[in-house]
Amino acid sequence: MRPKVYITRRIPEPGISLIEESCDVTLHPYDEPPAHEEIVNRIRDKDALLCLLSDRIDKEIIDAGTNLKVISTFSVGFEHIDVAEATRRGIYIGYTPGILTEATADLAFSLLLGVARRITEADRFLRGNRWRTAFSPSLLLGTSVWGSTLGIIGLGRIGKAVARRAKGFSMKVLYTKRTPLSREEELNLGVVYRPLEVLLEQSDFVSLHTPLNDETRHLINEARLRLMKPDAILINTARGPVVDETALVRALKGKWIAGAGLDVFEKEPIGPAHPLLHLDSVVLLPHLGSATMQARSKMAEVAASNLLAVLRGKAPPCWLNPEVENVRPLSRTRML
Repeated sequence: MRPKVYITRRIPEPGISLIEESCDVTLHPYDEPPAHEEIVNRIRDKDALLCLLSDRIDKEIIDAGTNLKVISTFSVGFEHIDVAEATRRGIYIGYTPGILTEATADLAFSLLLGVARRITEADRFLRGNRWRTAFSPSLLLGTSVWGSTLGIIGLGRIGKAVARRAKGFSMKVLYTKRTPLSREEELNLGVVYRPLEVLLEQSDFVSLHTPLNDETRHLINEARLRLMKPDAILINTARGPVVDETALVRALKGKWIAGAGLDVFEKEPIGPAHPLLHLDSVVLLPHLGSATMQARSKMAEVAASNLLAVLRGKAPPCWLNPEVENVRPLSRTRML
């Protein structure tokens, strides 16, 4: 009997085709995510679930999925899954780390350049038929990136990739993280450790690359925004709730900081009345960090491989909870 799989959204190929070769697939066919109730109802007879970051996989869903052996998420983030409950129930969890590192680092640096040089603002200016003089010495002046100071909060894979890009702009790179790098690693990467508050005070650009957890929620709040330079720019390609958006709007309107580039938000998608939409000093993107054909295709392949590996009684290529094997050995997940 073929395993039954529920996929909460159409993902790029070859993800779905790989699963359909050996499993019976139920696919939520719309771009909008399925309602929580729909996932609860669909999961009742399924052996595996492939979900996205926007799907809240909580205890209610895990309880409903009495046959579940594996949850594979099409993301590097996993805060949307109750990992502890899934592990307790013997459910393997796969994710897609590493794949989106370079694509997200590219986007973070694109945002940095875009805000610094007022790219989208200039585009709107031109398209609005407001360009009247061929050259104006004071038109849409931005700020220089070359030789400036970049502060990176969270120096994991993506943070390090951003630091490598900063070298090309002769930037001084400061970083902060829970456990500082060794001196050798710092020298190889060309970065200097600073405590968070000092980094905020000294940086011309601050780029966020920290995971979302209880410690990092609203890490960038009003008090910390007030530490930043008035000409500093904040970049967030990590998770929206790392930044207190209400405080950020006040900081931008009050000119505590000069601008922000955001790919993520506290609530996604943001509503049409969100005050950030009415500020010229920000560049806003609809969560495009990994949005290259190459990255998304590879993410789909790895997500499918994680799911199928467990159904074959094998360790998934990328899994979050290896301790689950003590609850349900891989020999008891094999269906293929």
